[in-house]
Amino acid sequence: MLNHPTVNGISQALHARSAALLVRIEDGLPRIVLLWMAAAALASAARIAVSPFPASRIDFLPYVLLVVAPAASLLLALHWFRDGAAMAQPSVRLARVGRWREVPADEARRHPLFGTSGIMVSLLVGMLLNVPVRAAEYLATMPAIGAAAPEWLATLHLAMSIDAVLVSSLYVIAFAAALRGLPLFPRLLVLVWLVDLAMQLLIAQAAVSSGLPSQVAGALLQFLDGNIKKVLISVALWLPYLLLSARVNVTFRQRVAV
Repeated sequence: MLNHPTVNGISQALHARSAALLVRIEDGLPRIVLLWMAAAALASAARIAVSPFPASRIDFLPYVLLVVAPAASLLLALHWFRDGAAMAQPSVRLARVGRWREVPADEARRHPLFGTSGIMVSLLVGMLLNVPVRAAEYLATMPAIGAAAPEWLATLHLAMSIDAVLVSSLYVIAFAAALRGLPLFPRLLVLVWLVDLAMQLLIAQAAVSSGLPSQVAGALLQFLDGNIKKVLISVALWLPYLLLSARVNVTFRQRVAV
């Protein structure tokens, strides 16, 4: 059934579309970075403009980092991982599910499934989309504050700012690692998921310890619970793929199914 001409034709068409999308993403990265910085700067300016605090007393650093950090992280990671596919494989295998045979690097590169096209493109797009989504959530939930803000709000603002900047930057670093075929990409993405989950718990702990008003605490816990569920859904969807996909294994682990 899987070798039916119609099925093969659909599979080839989907692969061709994913490969074309991957090329557009790679070629359009400079434009994507500029668009991101322009959109994030405008959104940050709008959030600052409606702040209840005078502009002269607002801390602008979180918004500068929100705009610049993901862009800088992406550009630096693309440079760091420019020879990612040629980097050495890890000495210890953590992904032991399935039956695989190690192959030389040149044989892996000649394999028809080598590369980040196919379903991998959806994962790449998802990692990139995490940046505007997290920024939008941050700007929608946190007001621009100044020195006169109550302690609980200042603590919550700091924790949410660190989360938005750090997690967004980590996701684009993982994106660059995948795009460049870095052998450590699957582990790096798992690490980013763990950091993302940990940040939601740390925000909750910081907010509670700062004496957060009860009416704010309820809304915050719902928000953090939603973030945790989104990460867990991503893990449930993509972790089996990272472990079992023939494309992932030949591209990042240089091994093929036995």
